[in-house]
Parts: sequence; C-alpha cells; structure tokens
Amino acid sequence: MIYGLSQRTSATAAGAASWEIRSAATNAPIVFEMGLTQNAATAGVYGIGRPAAIGITPTSPVNFLVESHQNGPTALTTACLAWGTGPTVPTQFARRFSCAATIGVGYLCTFPRGYQIPVSSSIVNWTIATAPVCDVYAVIEE
Repeated sequence: MIYGLSQRTSATAAGAASWEIRSAATNAPIVFEMGLTQNAATAGVYGIGRPAAIGITPTSPVNFLVESHQNGPTALTTACLAWGTGPTVPTQFARRFSCAATIGVGYLCTFPRGYQIPVSSSIVNWTIATAPVCDVYAVIEE
C-alpha cells in the first residue's frame, strides 16, 4: 500500500537530523518521494541518508497515512521530529540540496526504483548548514 505523511520540522541547528523516517521491526518500507519547503527567508543546506545510528527514544512518532482509501491498514512506518538521543550523521548522503534564503524554496526528490529502509532502521533529512523551520513530506510503500 502507498502511504504519505507531512510534518513541520522544529530543529534548525546545523549538524543534526530534522526529520527521521523509521521502519518497524517487521517491515522494510520503500521511499519513492521526499520533499521540503522552507518557511523563512534563511538559506539551508540539507542531505538525505541513512544515519550511522538511528535516533533513540523518538518523541511522539507519527504513523504514515494510507493514500488509497480512508479505511486502509495503519502504516507500520513512522516519522519523528525529536528524540532523547538524535540520529547520527550519515556516512554518505544519497542526495544533497542547497536552498536560497527565500520562503517557499526547497527540494523535491524522487527515487525511481525506491530507496529502501532496512528493518529497524531509518533515513533522515539532515541539516548540514543552519536552516529555517521547514515543511517536509514523503511517499512510501509498505
């Protein structure tokens, strides 16, 4: 099934995850699309990648929402914006983006064959350089 979710980030400091998409112990979702738009006129530099270690004790994880119909099964995949201990920086980024200091600037990233998240793992939107609060979203398949 296809699921989607959008959230508003709160972390703006450089060198930290602002959003983490987490698989469960029983699934390995595939990400097909991710996007971000900046909500203030502050330049930002972002990266998408697999963290060396996932976040510990995520605060208020939110399940992705089914897109096909209202009564579909609840997604096992979640996303979160804060943690007791945040995810660590990816060793390499699958994608990097630099955004001008303009409200509404951002990125749309597609993965034509999907970007799979292994079981009990995650991918993050990493703030490489100081950035504003952003709206983020992703489309996944479970």
